[in-house]
Amino acid sequence: MSSISNPPVLVGVDGSPVALAALRWAAVDAARRHVPLHLVYAIGVLGDFGSGFELGQFDFEGDRQGGLGALETARATAITESASIAELDISTELVDAPAIPVLRDRSKTARLLVLGTHGLGAINRKLLGSVSTDLARHAACPVAVIPETAAPPDRPVVVGVDGSRSSVHAVEIALNQAAFRGVELVAVHTWSDFLRFESSDQKQEEAEELLSLSIAGFGEKYPEVPVHRIVAEDRPAERLLMIGEKAQLIVVGSHGRGGFAGMTLGSVGQAVLHAAQVPVIIARSAT
Repeated sequence: MSSISNPPVLVGVDGSPVALAALRWAAVDAARRHVPLHLVYAIGVLGDFGSGFELGQFDFEGDRQGGLGALETARATAITESASIAELDISTELVDAPAIPVLRDRSKTARLLVLGTHGLGAINRKLLGSVSTDLARHAACPVAVIPETAAPPDRPVVVGVDGSRSSVHAVEIALNQAAFRGVELVAVHTWSDFLRFESSDQKQEEAEELLSLSIAGFGEKYPEVPVHRIVAEDRPAERLLMIGEKAQLIVVGSHGRGGFAGMTLGSVGQAVLHAAQVPVIIARSAT
């Protein structure tokens, strides 16, 4: 997380409808928190595709003008989207460099990085898809990946809990999101019989205790958020996706109890990120 006093919500802009959908989501999020919004358009696509493209295939001045236009449209959209909530402090940045290293670097001083699920056209879909996947693994702040279709705002926020440090970070992010949205938090923990010989009742009891410990201590900070707990025998990604169908947001840790230092994204986070039809936040951090 940034050491600056009021880190911005960072948005990757590319001019596509899904990028604008992500921008709208980010503008509302920033306005609710009264934090800055920083928009970045990266035009250095050659670094993302490597060899196989010649300089003559790209109109750099045209790309630059297109980027400036996309940023202006994004800025106007953000102002309109947030007008009924709060006045936004919006900054824009056009960078002649590949999107992935630029956004990785900017994430070091951001509170949240927001991306769309894919870009515009066959090449850009591949580009922004790779951007979203890479940054979900390597960004230095939490990453929100937003689909084009918005979820109803009265639905709950869902968080996956497994007792790891990463999932505790996810719980705090999810509670914060639920508080600003004025909705319920659904905390989900699953268990399995794999290589375990305790009774089902004992495993259920232990799982319920683990979930309670994982959310303990947050009640005083977020007393206004009702928490609904779900503990069940199941595969975690499958249960999160099922419950997430009726949510407005799913939050998961960047890796779980089976993860290791330096692991970039666990199997549950990866499965949810690629299959969810609602916004997903991967609870990344700088450490």
